Amino acid sequence: MQMQSSLAQTNMTKQDLSSNKGGPSRPKRGVPEGLWKKCPDCGETIYGKEADRQLGTCPQCDHHFYVTAKERIRQVLDGGTFEELFCDMAAADPLEFADKKTYRDRLVAEQKRTGLTEAAVVGTGMIRARRVAFGVTDSAFIMGSMGAVVGEKLTRLIERATDQDLPLIIISGSGGGARMHEGILSLMQMAKVSAALARYSEAGGLFISVLTNPTMGGVAASFASLGDLIFAEPKALIGFAGPRTIKATIRIALPEGFQTSEFLLQHGYIDRIVRRVDLKSEIARVIDYCGK
Repeated sequence: MQMQSSLAQTNMTKQDLSSNKGGPSRPKRGVPEGLWKKCPDCGETIYGKEADRQLGTCPQCDHHFYVTAKERIRQVLDGGTFEELFCDMAAADPLEFADKKTYRDRLVAEQKRTGLTEAAVVGTGMIRARRVAFGVTDSAFIMGSMGAVVGEKLTRLIERATDQDLPLIIISGSGGGARMHEGILSLMQMAKVSAALARYSEAGGLFISVLTNPTMGGVAASFASLGDLIFAEPKALIGFAGPRTIKATIRIALPEGFQTSEFLLQHGYIDRIVRRVDLKSEIARVIDYCGK
């Protein structure tokens, strides 16, 4: 009797399982996004949290991955000290520019995708208990290109640093240069920001410009190249036009490593290559050395 009861229970269990075949199945567990990442330099597959502990760099070859503007702020400034400025500024569309989509729609889409209101975030904060004016551009937002809002934010930040005699730190990550959607209004930002930096320099300010991958176009041709000290992350692409454009124009082979941080250091364009894990301490050391 006990054997028959066990067989009956087994048959019921099999029937229950078979009857559930057409029902809702448990979702397959995939690998969470960002858990692993592949280094484009050495090809190693890296545990995401290990790269995060290294401030977004490869523990095998020291490749510097892209990091967001918010992550830059967290890495460089003392925790809880950043006070964002001019965050309510919004871009206009005086040219009513449109390509595949209107400029207004593009701005809204970029804001939703990145969580940023514009390509630049500026404010004040502390670096190792030293108060600074701090700005960062983010290549994720229309390639970090400089439109009227980016130019105005940076200009006002520089003027704040001038009025309050603060060291000025700007970390550039822009592959877009001037923003074509705003035409001449974008190009004039190069001169406006540069003029503000000239006044800041005359007042005795200390400007440390940090170039990251990529820093190109109108950004590289204006404020990013005007630092009293110019730091760059390793292997960053820095220049005006890209190497492929230059090669196609002049029709000659370019030197190995052309437009990389290492090439530019060798030719005197930048002052120092600083690894991301050392940047905060290096900036603090320079501020102290310059008496700021």
